[in-house]
Amino acid sequence: MTNHDLGNPATIQDLIAAFPLPTLIIGPTEHVLSLNDAADMLLGKSVVGRHFTTSLRQPKLVKSIEQSLQDRAPRSVFYQTVENGSDTSYDVSLRAIAQTGLLLVSFQNATDLARAEQMRRDFVANVSHELRTPLTALMGFIETLRSSARDDAKVRDRFLGIMAGEAERMNRLVGGLLSLSRVEADERVRPTTRLDLRNVLQTTLSNLEPLARENAVALRCDPGQVPLYVIGVADQLLQVFTNLVENAIKYGGADQSVEISALRSAHDPVLRGPAIEIMIADHGPGIDPIHLPRLTERFYRADNHRNRELGGTGLGLAIVKHILNRHRGRLKIASQPGQGSQFTVVLPPDSKSA
Repeated sequence: MTNHDLGNPATIQDLIAAFPLPTLIIGPTEHVLSLNDAADMLLGKSVVGRHFTTSLRQPKLVKSIEQSLQDRAPRSVFYQTVENGSDTSYDVSLRAIAQTGLLLVSFQNATDLARAEQMRRDFVANVSHELRTPLTALMGFIETLRSSARDDAKVRDRFLGIMAGEAERMNRLVGGLLSLSRVEADERVRPTTRLDLRNVLQTTLSNLEPLARENAVALRCDPGQVPLYVIGVADQLLQVFTNLVENAIKYGGADQSVEISALRSAHDPVLRGPAIEIMIADHGPGIDPIHLPRLTERFYRADNHRNRELGGTGLGLAIVKHILNRHRGRLKIASQPGQGSQFTVVLPPDSKSA
């Protein structure tokens, strides 16, 4: 193919039509000569024949295109737009085509990478914040014990108790982070063991009975008489129900009850098939619906102060979500202020018992 051929609009269109990425050609007069279907969906066909700035207005991208048209040097630039109400990010590649005076502009969708990078930054910031508070407290108490409280046994014992609590808080946080890391690593590994959820629930209740008594909470469980067979990892499902029941005990309030019930559904719209539903309900103060969509995010707390007082790390429901993803299940949350909360684990039954 000669340079003369590349000057033919029909040839250019045939060439970039084969590109899988949104791609357009800008001529030496800075007008858009052609674009493929993917670029048409991104920018619209009305840009053909018009100056490129009519559709690409971001200053950094405009400047880079102008420079590449002049010096023919390759460049890459970040471009962000809004598609269907959501921010979408692109890595834009600018490449001159031989000696034709044409500039090829292609858009690589980098939204997932941008979101992953933002999640990483948020995660580091959250972990740093969560660790900074207890570390600052420990450093302050240590300094006090080294000076004015050195010989005051009463103050020393009180400070040591607080320091032990802060150290335990950090230990829970590190344990939660390690647990989250493990379940994320295993999320795509499908379980292979057939088990009865009733046994998992029984172990959960036995383990949490002392905590329930301490908080004056009655645990009431009715899993039914029919086995609830699923394919799963017993330890991970035990972790799911332990987290949910423990939260119900702590946040449901004293002199209340926590009910655990099981239900079989012939068709769950999300699982697109039969399902086993285990609901954990409490009668506590409830949660404002505005918080419900974000409860499974790392470090998100509907009541930050109360969560810290009760020893929460903000990671428990994130761990639950990843475990259920591995088991092809989901978590439903329903709550209203003053009406308690209901957390429902939805799992596909073992096909042999469905």
